[in-house]
Amino acid sequence: MYCLKAQCFQPSELACGPMKTRVVEHDDAHALLAIYNPEVVETKVTFDLVARTLDEQYAWIEAHRITHPCLVCVNDEDDFGEVGARGERILGFASLSPFRERPAYYTTVENSVYVHRGARGRGVGERLLRDLIQVALESGFHSLIARIVGENEGSIRLHEKCGFTLVGTEIEVGRKHGEWLDVVEYQYVARQRR
Repeated sequence: MYCLKAQCFQPSELACGPMKTRVVEHDDAHALLAIYNPEVVETKVTFDLVARTLDEQYAWIEAHRITHPCLVCVNDEDDFGEVGARGERILGFASLSPFRERPAYYTTVENSVYVHRGARGRGVGERLLRDLIQVALESGFHSLIARIVGENEGSIRLHEKCGFTLVGTEIEVGRKHGEWLDVVEYQYVARQRR
């Protein structure tokens, strides 16, 4: 259950077609590591520089099971993906994190979406992001922020397709693999509350 200022939301498994999303579970840690760590080590799509350990992944999952949830996308179509907590195949995950520490920012969250490399092009990212937006809004959040490395065209297209708008560019704010990296910031605002 997720609570924000006494408003609680009990997520159900959201199913549509051959995929469904559900809230991350402790024993999904190995699957998430298998999806995330190659992005840390081999790409510039995350600004983490060191692969997560299993203990760090367990702690991350626990931090994303209360007010800032993580959803996993489960493959119901074939045997592709990483084995998750229930023996299902995990194709990707999406999470919410606090945007800033000061209290006035509490209704704004930052989102992240990671899709298994072999599952790209199957609609996994869109499924995860649309369900994550739904969970965020039902949990009482008003604004979602996506901070995307400027060269990640796939993530930029995904966020635009799901209703995010470009609000700015941060120039050379990160350095990874010997390169300076820009970050583009996209925002989704709950329209019914404007």
